[in-house]
Amino acid sequence: MEVPATASAAGDRTDGGVGGGGWFTRGPGGATSAPTPPGGHGPDPRSVPPNGPGPGPRSTPPNGHEPVFRSVPPQRMHPERPAAGGDTSGTALLRRTMAEIEPIADTVTSYFYALLFLRHPALRALFPAAMDTQRDRLFKALLTAATHADDPVALTTYLTHLGRGHRKYGTRPEHYPAVGEALIGALARYAPSTWGPRAEAAWVAAYTTISQIMIDAATEDELRAPAWWQAEVVAHDMRTKDIAVVTVRPDQPYPFLAGQYTALETPWWPRVWRHYSFASAPRSDGLLSFHVKAVPAGWVSNALVHRARPGDVVRLGPPAGSMTVDHTTDNGLLCLGGGTGIAPIKALVEDVVQHGRHRSVDVFYGARSNTDLYDFDTMMRLQQSHPWLSVRPVVDDGPGGLPGGLPEAVREYGAWHTHDVYLSGPPGMIRRGVDTLLGMGVPSRRIRHDSIEGLVGATT
Repeated sequence: MEVPATASAAGDRTDGGVGGGGWFTRGPGGATSAPTPPGGHGPDPRSVPPNGPGPGPRSTPPNGHEPVFRSVPPQRMHPERPAAGGDTSGTALLRRTMAEIEPIADTVTSYFYALLFLRHPALRALFPAAMDTQRDRLFKALLTAATHADDPVALTTYLTHLGRGHRKYGTRPEHYPAVGEALIGALARYAPSTWGPRAEAAWVAAYTTISQIMIDAATEDELRAPAWWQAEVVAHDMRTKDIAVVTVRPDQPYPFLAGQYTALETPWWPRVWRHYSFASAPRSDGLLSFHVKAVPAGWVSNALVHRARPGDVVRLGPPAGSMTVDHTTDNGLLCLGGGTGIAPIKALVEDVVQHGRHRSVDVFYGARSNTDLYDFDTMMRLQQSHPWLSVRPVVDDGPGGLPGGLPEAVREYGAWHTHDVYLSGPPGMIRRGVDTLLGMGVPSRRIRHDSIEGLVGATT
């Protein structure tokens, strides 16, 4: 199952959505290009002054790497307008800047890349040819950081994951100051109403913190795990015309937990990574399986479904995700899996089996039609072997399942407020499912999914 954005959502409109790429990735075949916003309009890198905006304040993080943050010249600055209630805290200044640039996010991020590539042309080789996803990912990452600037636990968790994951892109500590410099320059140009010395200082401090957390996470991770694993395809099972179960053998032990996911790169699209959930609990033979659906214009998904064969070698990033089972309790489990989102749900069921504790597990398996229930036989075999497991098919169109969609079906089958709930599938299904569960009285702390949308408070 493909996971967009550090997220558990099946299917993706452009083969990976916002979670497929990092800040530093190369496009198909290693090609690179300057950023162009939708419709071909936006800031031209050549329109940036040859020497860039004038010098501004600098900040030196604890590791000694000095981010050279250049801002606009003083005459282009405007005094910050007081926030509602007079709040001029750093967090308030960050959020005011974000609110000002949000309506023109494409323009701001295009200018950001123009500055970055003009001042640091060597970094262009680290970015993909298609920049639309890059713009989305960067803006949402900034939005997340700004939104959670006053929640160090959530911010650190999010950035630690990013820092570890970016090792596979070849990101180095010396890259971060260049990104920060371009970020400050773009914000200074496009947030005139809120920009000023205090706002600039708040953003320099915030970015210094962000980059340091990511650098420290990558440095720590480097001591205990490789940046990626080589994995040979050992089995390729076509379940439908566009869904395949791909099984690989890593070249060294690969530790992960049921319910997690990883990033995967194929030899046909170097440095283009997409996220997929593990379709089983850890196995004694060390093999890993993924459910992959080929989507329109999906580079990686189409390669895995229609081109990959046993003997091919792919690369895996580190495991990630928090949609795992708490084995210290006997709470019942309610699992909603839509489409290839059934992959991590199956892994969770196998995890319960392996731990040998009999606890109620209810699985609702959703699909558009009966033919899309490609792994239903597997789930039924698990149900036949384990009386504590109940599997119910839910189809949107046609007989044979529970009508009305997954959220409606869950509501039909009773109260779930004492269960731990797991959701995996398309973003829309996750949103509706969460809303339905909260409306039924299920505490939010019991609802688990790995969609980044939940973290940033917006739909990535």
